[in-house]
Amino acid sequence: MKKRLLALLLVVPFVFTSAAYGSGEGDNRVFRIGVIQIMEHPAMDAARNGFIDALSAEDFNVEFDYLSGQGDAATLTSIAQRFVNNNVDLIAGVGTGAAVAAAAETASMANPIPIVGMAITNYVRPGLAETNERPGFNITGASNAKPVAAQVEMIAEFIPHIQTIGIIYSSGEPNAVIQAELAKETARALGWEYHVGTVASTAEIQQVTLSVANQVDAIYIPTDNNFAVSMALVGQISRDTGVPVFAAETSMVRTGGIATMSICYYDLGASAARQAAQVLRGEAIVGEIPIYFSTSFYYIVNGYMAEQLGIAIPQRFQAYVEWN
Repeated sequence: MKKRLLALLLVVPFVFTSAAYGSGEGDNRVFRIGVIQIMEHPAMDAARNGFIDALSAEDFNVEFDYLSGQGDAATLTSIAQRFVNNNVDLIAGVGTGAAVAAAAETASMANPIPIVGMAITNYVRPGLAETNERPGFNITGASNAKPVAAQVEMIAEFIPHIQTIGIIYSSGEPNAVIQAELAKETARALGWEYHVGTVASTAEIQQVTLSVANQVDAIYIPTDNNFAVSMALVGQISRDTGVPVFAAETSMVRTGGIATMSICYYDLGASAARQAAQVLRGEAIVGEIPIYFSTSFYYIVNGYMAEQLGIAIPQRFQAYVEWN
């Protein structure tokens, strides 16, 4: 198996530079894969790496052109346009915004470029798919849907006296909004009061987090790009106020949270790669491949944060403690 990779050097809005290395041999076809990611952070990077590694291991030649939108919608659109203009064989969209940009740019094509998404909670709500069972458009993918109810219920094991919970997230991120609604439903079912704080950008995180922390016993943060890159700040506020933070994703816990029950993003990307391989081989039509949902979850506990906040780690979580 031969592969060629295009490595991202640096991306600034509307300027995309990449350098090629490696080469294919012989007359075998090389499939060109455009990889568009909404922004860098550990979970999405892991999904992308899992996708690239798994697709590279298939028995055909692949070339990857990876570009990041740096969290900017206009940049995502420009990247999607680049892939359309280059007539790539498949687009991998890492994150909802990335997949939405790719879908918008390919929708009017006579033969739309197939898209495989990953790290996307819900494909139907943003119009990427008609149903999970049969997406119906030129897209399929792997969902990073979390067991939100179980994540919220788990908080009571660490904070037995909990009566009020804060739910903070980005109002402009569809994934975060969906999970926040589920968290509210769970809090109501548990008889807890909840206080909501929303941000439009990372610039608002400090003020919103501090405001909510002063009203609650604990905070829950869903999968959220803005908060994911700001968890060191959130962790500092947690230590300053003594209010523990529980996040939906492992990298967020490692950099400022207490605990979570999450999925493996690397495996999620590998699952998306298997869907892509079906499409590239002509074994299936992309819009007829069901959305993949992970059924494997694991715990992680940040021992350092628990120690700093004086939180006793329940016995059943002792095997999952990490010390930063």
